[in-house]
Amino acid sequence: MSRATDLPLTAIAPAIWGSTYLVTTELLPQGYPLTVAMLRALPAGLLLLLVVRRLPFGIWWARTFILGALNFAVFWWMLFISAYRLPGGMAATVGAVQPLIVIFLARLALGTPIRPLAVAAALAGVGGVALLVLTPQVALDPAGVAAGLAGALSMAGGTVLSRRWQPPVSLLTFTAWQLAAGGLLLVPAALWLEPPLPPLTGANLLGFAYLGLVGAALTYILWFRGIARLEPSAIAPLGLLSPVTAVILGWVALSQRLTAAQFAGIAIVLLSVWLSQRAQRQGASRPAGAPAR
Repeated sequence: MSRATDLPLTAIAPAIWGSTYLVTTELLPQGYPLTVAMLRALPAGLLLLLVVRRLPFGIWWARTFILGALNFAVFWWMLFISAYRLPGGMAATVGAVQPLIVIFLARLALGTPIRPLAVAAALAGVGGVALLVLTPQVALDPAGVAAGLAGALSMAGGTVLSRRWQPPVSLLTFTAWQLAAGGLLLVPAALWLEPPLPPLTGANLLGFAYLGLVGAALTYILWFRGIARLEPSAIAPLGLLSPVTAVILGWVALSQRLTAAQFAGIAIVLLSVWLSQRAQRQGASRPAGAPAR
């Protein structure tokens, strides 16, 4: 498939991730973030392992658990700490620095050139998310900000290393390994830090099924497929579509009012995503050895 097809397919993943906010608040028991994260990753990973019937081998055991930690266990853990200690808008804004981190990590790990237009697009994306989700009453919590930055760094590192480490197995197998590893790493944290779940209702079971099958298995297959085909600095800005989807779904499904600043934020985020892809196309079309502009 061409890049024109790869980008929309990859963008489906963060668009769906934006719906997990609505599912979590409306269908799942509240106050169990680590347990919810574990039940989102582990059953999906085990189900995919039953399908592919192949375990990691050799060096891929260590690499799988590193990637599982970065893409799932550490990322989701830090994300939930940030969400609990910061207003949702501030947590989302801190997390929006991820595309900027990816640009510099890709330079260090992959030798990808740093393109000024890509940096400008990443900064614009942070500004757009801030307009989209911040309120004048927002308050800073140093621990929450640190957790948000740690989560963004973790996901950025996982994105870059997933590009660098491509195992000789199918995409489905690679996704199964990482989901299962990330879920296993979350088990002790969930058991140690949180009480047992209450009896689950039908709505709870529906929410968990959606998070596992759609919000984890399907979306990460698409996400890792995109990482294998596109530059990390082209992939990371697509993650900004997640808060856009979350806000739009709140407007449509929960009748939440959108302000003029939020509409401007949506426009800026979409512009930043477009600019980041334009930066990638300019870099790809530049002859080898040509200077960056």
